[in-house]
Amino acid sequence: MQRCLAIAFLTWKAAFRFRLFWVLAALLLMSVVLLPLFIKDDGTARGFTQILLTYTLSVITALLGLATLWLSCGILAKDIEECQLQMVAVKPIPRWQIWLGKWLGLVFLNLALLALAGASVYGLLHYRANRLPAREQEILRREIMVARGSLKPPKPDLEAEVERVLQQRLRQTPVPPADLPAVRKQFTELVQAARQVALPGYPKDWVIDLGLRKTLLRDQPMFVRVKFYVAQTNATGSYLTSWQIGPPDRAVQRDLLLAPDAPYEFAIPPNMFDEKGKLFVRMFNREPTTMVVPEEDGFEVLYREGGFGLNFARGLLIIACWLALLAALGLASATFLSFPVAAFFSASLLFVVLSSGTLSTAVQEGTVLGVNHETGAGSAPVLDSILLRMFRGMLAVINLVQNFSPIDSLSTGRSITWFQLAQAFGQIVLLMGGLAAVIGMSVLTRRELATAQPKA
Repeated sequence: MQRCLAIAFLTWKAAFRFRLFWVLAALLLMSVVLLPLFIKDDGTARGFTQILLTYTLSVITALLGLATLWLSCGILAKDIEECQLQMVAVKPIPRWQIWLGKWLGLVFLNLALLALAGASVYGLLHYRANRLPAREQEILRREIMVARGSLKPPKPDLEAEVERVLQQRLRQTPVPPADLPAVRKQFTELVQAARQVALPGYPKDWVIDLGLRKTLLRDQPMFVRVKFYVAQTNATGSYLTSWQIGPPDRAVQRDLLLAPDAPYEFAIPPNMFDEKGKLFVRMFNREPTTMVVPEEDGFEVLYREGGFGLNFARGLLIIACWLALLAALGLASATFLSFPVAAFFSASLLFVVLSSGTLSTAVQEGTVLGVNHETGAGSAPVLDSILLRMFRGMLAVINLVQNFSPIDSLSTGRSITWFQLAQAFGQIVLLMGGLAAVIGMSVLTRRELATAQPKA
């Protein structure tokens, strides 16, 4: 470990020799400290966090990510090209320890920069919060500068309902065996859609099981977060809903005018769950048009789980996990590529990750080159079969990293748990970063360093 730390210290010294590092450090400080001071928000708590938290954390991630890729490619590829690594490799230190020491140096460097930037954002957040109106400050403390847990209704088992509807259809109209999977998929989508619909004048019910949390949430305020879409818009852009919350014998009721396509939160009184810890929520659609409440993000109950400071620190540590992966990726590329090629290769992989939405769309549509409108099938079935398998594999790997979004959680007051942090460390650093480390260490150990010397 002493050898690795010595290499890490030399990596720090090498990082400060790069002028790009100083430029990016200056841009980082200006972007997260100076620029937000001159940007005006709309005076609301949500607009305030959109400017400060979402903007500053996104800039921190982007700038440090770029700096990490550039430095990780440069400090190893340049050492090989300029014959500096050959002088270190002849000493009694394995090459894998040289690779690990450089990675640790970059990780410590990113942790220091993250701590500096995070402390600046945290202080600026509290400074700017004091300038908001008193009502918005209360919303900020209650809904955003807090760590809130989320409870959602359990996902229903639709297999029995789909099977019942399918058998009823088969008794009326037989279907060829080859078309049965497509028909089953169609009925599954219909049943799922029916469970999300709130018809005019009819209620839609949810049941939230608090479980063991009922003791912790006693006398604690909770919030309902709802988001819906409408089949037909009206002139006002708002829709009347009636809510009934709690057991039937002591339920509270309130009417709300809500706008579609955007989430809305409202507080509910404490202790509205029954003795078994079940919270009953019913919404009545008072409009003549159908409302659709998505199962994925249409309804949830939020509750306070902790403070903002520790939650903010856990979010920064997840960003540090991303940066550690980028450092491993850049160092692994630099073991067998020159500096500019390694930087281009790493940036290309990062671009593929950022393009995961396009890959996901192609997988969902079942075709890459489009659909033949005459047959309804893919234009190139053979090519689609090959590429879709490759895209599914790429998405499975990408989702191991992209499933963690501390920026979204922090800007909406969501809790980032210790389990999520541990899961992010395991999947991003240990699994994906470990894979890049194994490749980088193996290549560096087997590489003939003398072949990298420039010809006279």
